Amino acid sequence: MVVASPTHQIHSEKLLAIELPTIDLSGERSAVSSLIVKACDEYGFFKVKNHGVPHDIIAKMEKEGFNFFAKPFEEKQKAELAKPFGYGCKNIGFKGDTGEVEYLLLNTNTLSVAERSKTISTDPANFSSAVSAYIEAVRELACELLDLLAEGLWVPDRSVFSRLIRDVDSDSIIRLNHYPPMPMLCQDKDSSPCNQNKVGFGEHSDPQILTILRSNDVGGLQISLNDGAWVPVTPDPATFCVNVGDLLQAMTNGRFVSVRHKALTNSYRSRMSMAYFAAPPPDARITVPPEMISPTKPALYKPFTWAEFKKAAFALRLGDSRLGLFRMECDEQVA
Repeated sequence: MVVASPTHQIHSEKLLAIELPTIDLSGERSAVSSLIVKACDEYGFFKVKNHGVPHDIIAKMEKEGFNFFAKPFEEKQKAELAKPFGYGCKNIGFKGDTGEVEYLLLNTNTLSVAERSKTISTDPANFSSAVSAYIEAVRELACELLDLLAEGLWVPDRSVFSRLIRDVDSDSIIRLNHYPPMPMLCQDKDSSPCNQNKVGFGEHSDPQILTILRSNDVGGLQISLNDGAWVPVTPDPATFCVNVGDLLQAMTNGRFVSVRHKALTNSYRSRMSMAYFAAPPPDARITVPPEMISPTKPALYKPFTWAEFKKAAFALRLGDSRLGLFRMECDEQVA
């Protein structure tokens, strides 16, 4: 098992890049679960290798993604503007938050993918097959990670988290983000560089349970550390990057934190990321396992449904705090 030192940082492009813990999932199970819990405690982010997702499934998904984004804008528009599913460009959030990004957003339901494929690809059957195979593989990875987390937290019901995304009515989504390359420099009247840190996707946390992210070998992802500093994450196409979402923060009674992150564009190369957002069914009630509540650690959040949380989250601007809307009042905690 190889785990990078959580304090190891390297100097890259005048910024300190952080090496997140990399966890080998082929290791001894109890040791792996402990390492995942430790990574979630310390960072809310980690990487996994020997993850079980076949290379050919990843390669086919990436090929379909790059093929789509390589099309002329008029062709991509045929996939319909995201409402919320379909193709979108720059307009990220419902409140008009923008960034230098174009994206393809899909529901993970097999029938939905097949239907949407008809307006996305000239070979809908091939596109649908590639996307569905990828979704199935990363869903299994997400479920395994959530089971390992439950075990590491000593929760007797190890499927307490994973059953929410195994549910046939799961509201999980897959999102492909494409960040086109930006000119290395643009000269303003003071001859100063202004495009090196162009925002591709603004500061935010993920509202779902867990995110499984893969990108090509191009940097751009940055996470916010406890001291408020932003640090880039070293890209590694041999691994998946995993991060805690808002719902997992709520379900662990605040032990794990849904870390804020953002993406910057690259001056030379385009970057494509593929994110699987693991979410429960809309009517699923989000509660904390009783083992994670005690007199010294009372419940922090009121029970709520994913539909209620999503409605509240989408009413806010990208980057606004969401879980605070569901925090218990002091007297409720005492009760």
